[in-house]
Amino acid sequence: MKIIILGAGQVGGTLTENLANEANDITVVDIDVDRLRELQDRLDIRTVYGKASYPSILQQSGADDADMLIAVTNSDEINMVACQIAHTLFRTTTKIARVRSNDYLQQYNLFSKEGLPIDVIISPEQVVTTYIKRLLEHPGALQVLDFARGRVQLVAVKAFYGGPLVGQELRYLRQHMPNVETRVAAIFRRDRSIIPEGSTVIEVDDEVFFIVARNHIRAVMSELRRLEHSYKRIIIAGGGNIGARLAQAIEQRYQVKIIEHKATRCKGLSETLSRSIILQGNASDQGLLLEVNIEDTDVFIALTNDDEANIMSSMLAKRLGARKVMTLINNPAYVDLVQGGEIDIAISPQQATIGSLLAHVRRGDVVNVHSLRRGAAEAIEAIAHGDPRSSKVVGRTIAEIDLPEGTTIGAIVRNDEVLIAHDDVVVEADDHVILFLIDKRRIRDVERLFQVGLNFF
Repeated sequence: MKIIILGAGQVGGTLTENLANEANDITVVDIDVDRLRELQDRLDIRTVYGKASYPSILQQSGADDADMLIAVTNSDEINMVACQIAHTLFRTTTKIARVRSNDYLQQYNLFSKEGLPIDVIISPEQVVTTYIKRLLEHPGALQVLDFARGRVQLVAVKAFYGGPLVGQELRYLRQHMPNVETRVAAIFRRDRSIIPEGSTVIEVDDEVFFIVARNHIRAVMSELRRLEHSYKRIIIAGGGNIGARLAQAIEQRYQVKIIEHKATRCKGLSETLSRSIILQGNASDQGLLLEVNIEDTDVFIALTNDDEANIMSSMLAKRLGARKVMTLINNPAYVDLVQGGEIDIAISPQQATIGSLLAHVRRGDVVNVHSLRRGAAEAIEAIAHGDPRSSKVVGRTIAEIDLPEGTTIGAIVRNDEVLIAHDDVVVEADDHVILFLIDKRRIRDVERLFQVGLNFF
């Protein structure tokens, strides 16, 4: 696939790395020569220096025969104009744009055939807000990801000493919970991936990914760790776009306090939020944290645009008694360094956003993609089409499907029914199949499984 990526920043760079390793023809456009050179030195890509919205630069990038244009520069306006020009002058088939400003996103008729011809809008702030909201709904989870419009979820938890299933073989999971349908999709042990089998023994500190219907999440989590009480008191450090969105989304359910150092921003937050308490100050101020009763706080969430400030305020909050801390970290190199110590969950906006983009790049009818383990693994929701003659999955039991190495099927969603993937389950046309890949190099093999043969048409 020939893809033009406008913007070589954190999101554009991470996306380029993901797609360049999958044999795509990638061209990256940016005005940062050093960043372009750094990407080109590491990856087999083409780069173009210039302003992404200029017609001459888009033409030089190959927009006239590109399959897809992905505009992820730091400017909403450049992203939108680039998509408009790609449509008007070059008839580029698929146009994806990152749009951050809520003012644009609230104009429902703006992005349409009659308005700006953008096929897919990606809002990192909204993606991250949804991501954090799910973590708050399921205390103790490291990741909670939706598939099939929320009918089934993939949940990651760390196994703790004392969990009923810890130290036992997976085959006993059904005996422990005879009325709950679930499947362990993958286990990560000291950064090594394990494909789970019936004889696999779960060890303390294993990161376990399991697939289950939404209403059974807590039951499965209780097998791997002591269940945590629901959260009530939340402190958000940083009242920017993400902090404000999150507060607005959760303030009816939780007691929310926001710490923001800019007085003008505090005034704006107090006018838009109805129940949240707004405090002006520095989240790394020990006196202020003690004043807001940090020792009674269930979750401290650092969401400023400064990684170092987020890390330091989170570590301080944890040492002062916060039950759990979540930290937004833009620099991917920091994520693995800090998560699992005093910082419980490190949130990478790039990795949260990449999944939204990858779903539109995958071949076959792939409707959902989640990037896992900082991009090392991937969870995919693909729709099965065709019949037993034209499809490699339809009409076959899960045991009969020739899955690439390192790939497991976790569940099948058929209409409103969730079928956990046992060997004797037969895949039918229009089933939503949830797959887990621990080796992303096999992604093309998985996509080919869901591509319909020509004899179907």
